Amino acid sequence: MGGSAVKGVVLCGGQGKRLRPLTFYFQKSMIPIGSKQKPLLEYIVRLMAHHGIRDLVFLVDYKGEQVVNYFDDGSRFGVSIQYVWDDPKYPGNAGALLNAYLKGAFKGAEDLLIYYGDILSNLNLSDLVERHRASGAEATIALSQSYMVSVGVAEVRGGRVVRLQEKPPLGKPVVIGILALKTRCVEMVSEIAEKKGKADIMGDLIPLMLERGLRVEAYVTDAFWYDVGSIERYEKLDPKLVDEITAFLFSK
Repeated sequence: MGGSAVKGVVLCGGQGKRLRPLTFYFQKSMIPIGSKQKPLLEYIVRLMAHHGIRDLVFLVDYKGEQVVNYFDDGSRFGVSIQYVWDDPKYPGNAGALLNAYLKGAFKGAEDLLIYYGDILSNLNLSDLVERHRASGAEATIALSQSYMVSVGVAEVRGGRVVRLQEKPPLGKPVVIGILALKTRCVEMVSEIAEKKGKADIMGDLIPLMLERGLRVEAYVTDAFWYDVGSIERYEKLDPKLVDEITAFLFSK
């Protein structure tokens, strides 16, 4: 399923302010997880390789040297990695995409599989990309229906609390930080950058695509996913769970 028609793009340039003080020392995608204490980014690379996505582009900036030094050309993991350093002229994660696009990093790729570098998942990336292509969509966004609200929710009638539910399911699909995108759509980011300066994929690019009537598909999944992007979330991530969920990535 891999090949030049699809490139895996990992957003791994953010400062990770919600993970401080860890990110004073680590690039956020390089924080160690699981009992193996391997970088989060290695799990992402292994997941892409497992699904035949072996042509990767890393969008790096803050402490990007850590990423380059660890992964090098990617051959140790059976992939090929190209690095594109963010340009301050194009701020935001969509700006980083545009910068890489303008530098020719996506040449030869009809589709991009974009993966946020602070997300751990066992999502079936092959199926996501295949569904994206089969539908003819410009973008296909992975969504989860299993997100739990982090606070208790009360049902109130006539001023009285009649029901209290601790951390219930949200009941609506939530974005999990993985999507497939037609490469040509990256050009639209330039319009956003001209108007707003900073450009965000989910906050700006996808809304503009919807506004233009472009087809954006939902890929609803019950796959495991975990946002490791804050100290609280990182501390709650059980190493044993990481090992169980990702065991297939390390089996020979």
